[in-house]
Amino acid sequence: MALWRLLLQTLKTPTPSPSKTLNPNHHHPLLFFFTSPFSTSFLITKTPKKLKKRRTNQSSPRTTPVQTQPNLLPHLERIVARDAHFRFLTKTKSHLSTQPHRVLRLDDAGKLHRELGFPRGRKVSRSLQRHPLLFETYRHDDNRLWIGFTELMENLMEEERAVMETMEACRVNTVRKLLMMSAKKRIPLSKIHHCRMLFGISENFRDRVANYPEYFRVVVEEGGRRVLELVKWDPLLAVSSLEREFVVNEDKVKRAFRFPMKHGKELGLDEEDSRKLNMLNSLPLVSPYSDGSRLDLWTLEAEKYRVGVLHEFLSLTLEKRASIHHIVEFKEEFSLTKHTYQMLFKQPRTFYLAGTEMNWVVFLKDAYDENGVLIEKDPQVVFNEKLYKYAEMQEMEPDHASSQDLIRAKT
Repeated sequence: MALWRLLLQTLKTPTPSPSKTLNPNHHHPLLFFFTSPFSTSFLITKTPKKLKKRRTNQSSPRTTPVQTQPNLLPHLERIVARDAHFRFLTKTKSHLSTQPHRVLRLDDAGKLHRELGFPRGRKVSRSLQRHPLLFETYRHDDNRLWIGFTELMENLMEEERAVMETMEACRVNTVRKLLMMSAKKRIPLSKIHHCRMLFGISENFRDRVANYPEYFRVVVEEGGRRVLELVKWDPLLAVSSLEREFVVNEDKVKRAFRFPMKHGKELGLDEEDSRKLNMLNSLPLVSPYSDGSRLDLWTLEAEKYRVGVLHEFLSLTLEKRASIHHIVEFKEEFSLTKHTYQMLFKQPRTFYLAGTEMNWVVFLKDAYDENGVLIEKDPQVVFNEKLYKYAEMQEMEPDHASSQDLIRAKT
């Protein structure tokens, strides 16, 4: 009550006239209630961090893994992690090999994070330090730092060139089979070049196609795009890996894919009868070398065709696997749909999807053993594994050094 009396008394106090000079040291009685002579710094004005509610990370296709337990295959997931680990090595090796004298100025390299495969915002020198046996920096006459290959890497590049020359006839057949699978028997050369490492195709393949006029024809479209066309159909090549395997192991191919048949519950089928009924849908398979563009998009035959095309596509790759980016590259040529991910996910007996939902990789499961090792290795794969071993070394081991001296002496 005392507070209210004081407030009423203050309101009754007459306001001083403007003519009178106000005392600067005079304080209004109400000012006492709005200003305190005591410090309030001890008061908690913000919620302590330990009491704040933690925001749960929103799941996104970029981070959500494709597989969960118990379907996870660690030996195949490790291969995806290995590719990410060596991305700088593979991309820098590819980019440097196209540069004059196989060198690149360090200042320019720092701006090429996509071309060289190092994280944006990081220094390229940090990635170079991970592979001291393969990459080196040196100061040129212009007093600028340059990036180049070490002597060991130069020798490895010559070894790889010899492997590619030996396997050129095989790579030509691979491109012929890709053209035979395509809808119009033609594929832009830029797409083949973009996926060249997937099939072991050399960097200068766009120029080498002129050496095979009996197989290929290069057509330049109005926009300047160069398109590779098939000259002659070869029935001996138009046999898929599944068809060849069917002759050897018929039961295995029959179990490769599963196309469930929809039926009512009133049929009361047991597991064996359902399997036999679904087998009627699974066979016969549609050849990937048939014209899939004529099929009705959402029919069972069209889905069989797309599954067969991707199986044959993966069987043509070096490591029997491909990422979403490689598959999307040939979407038009192979008459694929935007539901390719779901289509492959429904065939777990043959395909395994690893990585994340946005950047997934599809494997041919039967091409790998239980340790994640390819059963049949292409010579290029053997070379790549050798390159990875040197990439992990910080200094040359004695046994490797002696073998390199022997190779240098032979050359």
